[in-house]
Amino acid sequence: QVQLVESGGGLVQPGGSLRLSCAASGSILSIYHMGWYRQAPGKQREKVATITSGGITNTVDSVKGRFTISRDNAKNTVYLQMNSLKPEDTAVYYCNSVYGAFSWGQGTQVTVSS
Repeated sequence: QVQLVESGGGLVQPGGSLRLSCAASGSILSIYHMGWYRQAPGKQREKVATITSGGITNTVDSVKGRFTISRDNAKNTVYLQMNSLKPEDTAVYYCNSVYGAFSWGQGTQVTVSS
C-alpha cells in the first residue's frame, strides 16, 4: 500500500517562498503521473500542478509562473517549489497521483500572511 507523506509547509509572508516535499513508500512513484493539490477552508480540493512520468509539467493559471513541480525518482519524492506566495495560496497541500489513486496523506499546511 502506498503511503504519501507531505512536508515543508509553514507560515510565510506574502512574496515569500516554500518548497514542499512528497515522499512515498510502498510503491515506485516514477511510473505514475503525480500532482499537487490544495484545499482552502470551505473550498473543494483543487489540483494545482502535475508532472507526468516522463517529466512533463503543467500548472493551473492561478499559480503559473510562481509554482514549479518536479520529481526525484531516485528519492521517490515529488516537490513543489512555491515562489511569490500570495494570501490566496493559503491551504492544506497534498500530493497524489493525477487520478487520486492513492490514499490521501495528512497534507502540509501553508499559510501566507503578514
